Amino acid sequence: MTSPLVVGVDGSDSCLTAVDWAVDEAARHGAPLKLVYASLWVRYEAGLPSVGPGRPSEQVLAEHIVASAAERAERRNPDVKITTDIVPKDPADALVQESEQAFTLVTGSRGRGEIKGLLLGSVGLAVSARARCPVIVVRGDPAGSAGAHERILLGIGDADDTSTEAVRYAFREAEVRGCVLDVVHAWRRPAFDRNADRMRTGGPEDTYEGHASDVVDARLKAMTAEYPHVRTRTATPEGAAAKILVDRSAAADLVIVGARRRTSAFGFQLGRVSHALLHHARCPVAIVPEGQ
Repeated sequence: MTSPLVVGVDGSDSCLTAVDWAVDEAARHGAPLKLVYASLWVRYEAGLPSVGPGRPSEQVLAEHIVASAAERAERRNPDVKITTDIVPKDPADALVQESEQAFTLVTGSRGRGEIKGLLLGSVGLAVSARARCPVIVVRGDPAGSAGAHERILLGIGDADDTSTEAVRYAFREAEVRGCVLDVVHAWRRPAFDRNADRMRTGGPEDTYEGHASDVVDARLKAMTAEYPHVRTRTATPEGAAAKILVDRSAAADLVIVGARRRTSAFGFQLGRVSHALLHHARCPVAIVPEGQ
């Protein structure tokens, strides 16, 4: 594998956790690791006259952050090939550009300078909405980040909502980790059926759940043949997909969903389920874009 796994670094605690996670992920896939620091201040300070014999302060800070992250990554796994880059761009724009050539893009859940208590940093959210490759936001409990559960969670929507790329990505992750792949497709009955059930003893649950099972079977058929050694467990619970996946993420090492991005007056927008997971999941979250 020649495409690098790219991780954005900024010196924050969240970034360091993401670096550790990215090193392990790169080792699992035999991919090189690229550490990228991006800041517009590097560009601005480079154009200012120096007030002393030294280099601009932001450049010094950037070099220190990148060197520290590289040293940390090498200590964690010296067999992973590591490169670094300092980019004079807005961090989100720089990482989105990196995603065009990356195997996977990894970010922390909160960056340096983010408001304390913010659920997800602005860079992580922007990159998740715009990147051309899978994006993993490293967040959640220590057990999930450490891979202690030995379980991958894949959220399946209706056939038009979940990309083949997300399903393939989930099977590949489960295979390299040697863990179970839990596949969940939540369903909801229309409101008129809920009201009608109050007037009768029977209900259409079997019909809706049967359809959900058919969706899962159709989405997994090709991948189960391609990855015969991956153990899968499927579930078709009734309820809100976002809540169900957030709850189940507490027992997973990675939760994966496909991304159907929509363009609005506010730019690229992620769906409700992706937003909920990025803000509330108890383990790292992978957002996998559809083929573009």
